Amino acid sequence: MDTKANSAYVAREEEEEEECSRCDGTTAPLAPTTAASSIMAPSTDRQGYWGRPTSTLDWCEENYVVSFYIAEFWNTVSNLIMILPPICGAIQTFRDGLEIRYICSFLGLAAVGVGSWCFHMTLLYEMQLLDELPMIYSTCVFVYCLYECFKQENTINLFPIVLLLIFSVSVTLVYLQWKEPVFHQVMYGALVACLVMRSIFIVTWVYPWLRALCYTSLGVFLLGFVLWNIDNVFCDSLRASRQSLPPGVGVVTQFHAWWHIFTGLGSYLHILLSLQIRSTYLKYRPNVKFLCGVWPTLHIEPQKTS
Repeated sequence: MDTKANSAYVAREEEEEEECSRCDGTTAPLAPTTAASSIMAPSTDRQGYWGRPTSTLDWCEENYVVSFYIAEFWNTVSNLIMILPPICGAIQTFRDGLEIRYICSFLGLAAVGVGSWCFHMTLLYEMQLLDELPMIYSTCVFVYCLYECFKQENTINLFPIVLLLIFSVSVTLVYLQWKEPVFHQVMYGALVACLVMRSIFIVTWVYPWLRALCYTSLGVFLLGFVLWNIDNVFCDSLRASRQSLPPGVGVVTQFHAWWHIFTGLGSYLHILLSLQIRSTYLKYRPNVKFLCGVWPTLHIEPQKTS
């Protein structure tokens, strides 16, 4: 009897160790560090079509509440603002015959939207990389456009391209080995800081009549960043409040979805600002039109000013 009991105990121990090994590594969320744990939602969510989350981040929206096939429904569909308008912007930029760098800017923002859609829909680690790494790559394109806006038309400066490529590859390699979300956030923040400083310099000393567009872009982006932090810090309180609020009202508290909306709009406006600066320097006449009277688009007339 003792031998049988001991054998059963050993068998149970081996099964538990095997189960633990399956829950480790890339098939489960990484053990949260002190930095990452502050933005990890409570692990009480239900499972859906995509199975257990394997990403290093699980945001504050409750998983698989709206749809069995979408882990974070509102965090997913809010990415449409980063997909559809930039694609239209890329098409318009191509029609206007502008430099390919601005087409890449719009398409880069759309790529971030698609990656973020896939990430929040699945909460899989591979999809998380599809979201976060294009944020670095597309912002590098923004930096190149803004810092090269006062050069001759269709000229290519290899030095900043090589510098930004080295930066992108280095961030990618480090992040693949050191799966720390804060590292990615700091690197992305450094690129955004470069854009902010350059933008403010241009609208202060070169084209002050573009201040309204510049500060609107920065303000909208900053508002999204504030809401992103509120969503991270007060996640427990937000989740509790949704239990007592009507569903239509509770949706308003999905602040990570608002982060997508405001940063998507802020980034789109930044590309318009960069296009305005470039087209003005090249002596084209940029014409801002509002689609359906609401959404701003930039059209460049082919004739140059005298």
